[in-house]
Amino acid sequence: MLAEARGPARGLRLSPAQALVLGFLAVIAAGTLLLCLPVATASRRATPVVDALFTATSATCVTGLVVRDTATYWSPFGQAVIALLIQVGGLGIMTMSTLIALVLGKRITLRERLLIQEAGGYITLSGLVRMVKHVLLFTAVLEGAGALALTLRLAFDYPFPRALALGVFHAVSAFNNAGFDLFSTSLVGFVDDFPVILIMAGLIIAGGLGFAVMSEIAAWRRGVRLSLHSRLALAVTAALILGGWIAVFLLELGNPETLAPLSPQGKALASFFHAVTPRTAGFNSVPTGRLRPATQLLTVMLMFIGGSPNSTAGGIKTTTFATVVLAVWAIVRGRPGVEVFERRIPAELVSRALAVTLIAVALVVGMTGVLLITEGQEPLATLFEVTSAFGTVGLSTGMTPSLTTAGRLLIVATMFAGRVGPLTLALAIAHRQRRGGVLRHPEEKIMVG
Repeated sequence: MLAEARGPARGLRLSPAQALVLGFLAVIAAGTLLLCLPVATASRRATPVVDALFTATSATCVTGLVVRDTATYWSPFGQAVIALLIQVGGLGIMTMSTLIALVLGKRITLRERLLIQEAGGYITLSGLVRMVKHVLLFTAVLEGAGALALTLRLAFDYPFPRALALGVFHAVSAFNNAGFDLFSTSLVGFVDDFPVILIMAGLIIAGGLGFAVMSEIAAWRRGVRLSLHSRLALAVTAALILGGWIAVFLLELGNPETLAPLSPQGKALASFFHAVTPRTAGFNSVPTGRLRPATQLLTVMLMFIGGSPNSTAGGIKTTTFATVVLAVWAIVRGRPGVEVFERRIPAELVSRALAVTLIAVALVVGMTGVLLITEGQEPLATLFEVTSAFGTVGLSTGMTPSLTTAGRLLIVATMFAGRVGPLTLALAIAHRQRRGGVLRHPEEKIMVG
């Protein structure tokens, strides 16, 4: 377990944020070493370290950006490593550590519960081990059902062993919102395939809702009332998918390189899927680089928001976005606090939401500026790539494979920051020790606006 790290002479206690960051770094390092092995590639040649690092980071951070084609470059061993990294990264380091501890019959200590709380974004410590068990159960059931459904559908096009491998890999990738695929063209070949698109979309939405929300939905059927968090996450998710579906359909309807050539069913499926996948799966059923600039900008916005907390998705999260919007709306209306669904959101959570959003904006804008210098690409394409990395989405306009070494390392850092969380990473770097009372300086007003 990631309880603490010990120095040569005495114990060195890490904060939960620091332990979480180090845990992800350890998994990425192990994945990099495995992907560097000749057995991991189809050609049996060793992969350059930067490319292996990029792929391991993308898989662990469930992003899906690739510099090597997953279907043709990596061997079955390499693809299995990628799938394992996706699973570990999607469920979270502490969830996997807790699973190992439960299997071995070990007791989960208070410090380890604090780590689980930090990693999963849970509100309280109460019932954490039970929630982890629910997470593992939901994952097994949904990924298993998705793999079975995809296998049965793909068995019409491939031999059963190949269909099974494709079904399992894509179910894991979709539920964990990873975006890795074994078709080389993502889901472009299935753009009007009703079963494949709906199965993949269902897995993506379920993985992006959050395990706490899914647990409450299961309990809601037994008469348990949904919490404010679940109601807000479901409302924002539904609004973003529906709004994105309509917007993509209208923006791309006349585009001869995306929706225009498709049948009515294909148009509806493609626009729906493109509203789902930026949150934050990375699969695409139409060529992303062929989308109109307005649609690409809309996609950037959806990728930045991402999925819900305590899920396999990235971004600033749906509830964070909603809290910021509600805070602005409360200020405009002259209300003293942020209220929704007849409940008041605590001021400290509003401040945390604002901090997460501002740090994320600074990270995306800063990385975009640096990449414009190192890569010299179009501003919108660069912003798209950076936001995709930060939101752990994986959609690309085609820029990623042509990145320089410096550019690839910058995207690696962005993916890592996006998966760990900008605020968690900031707290890990600048960990504060609170000792004694808090000094409060005199208050004085400034002019704003």
